Amino acid sequence: MMDAPTPDNDTLPANLKFLRRLVTILTGTMIVGLVVVIALLVIRLQPASVPLPNEITLPDGATAVSFTQAQDWYAVVTDANEILIFDRMTGDIRQTFQIEGATSN
Repeated sequence: MMDAPTPDNDTLPANLKFLRRLVTILTGTMIVGLVVVIALLVIRLQPASVPLPNEITLPDGATAVSFTQAQDWYAVVTDANEILIFDRMTGDIRQTFQIEGATSN
């Protein structure tokens, strides 16, 4: 059996060359569009961050040095080397930790 010769790009009809380019461009466009859609879905479907409390009431004389938060609580480190754990829903102090061996400024 003899193999049919494969035509070069120079011997292809003009409309077939146009069709080949069109298919290549559309394939590239579809790939780029799919990547953009996936990226947007990943960005939009990330869980929302926990909002910061509007106001934190510290005990008298305490000054905040540091702040951290979790899903249902937030903590404030004071200049008196205390860690105050607050309930996120009520804003009340849950626990207080005194840091031993630390010196106050």
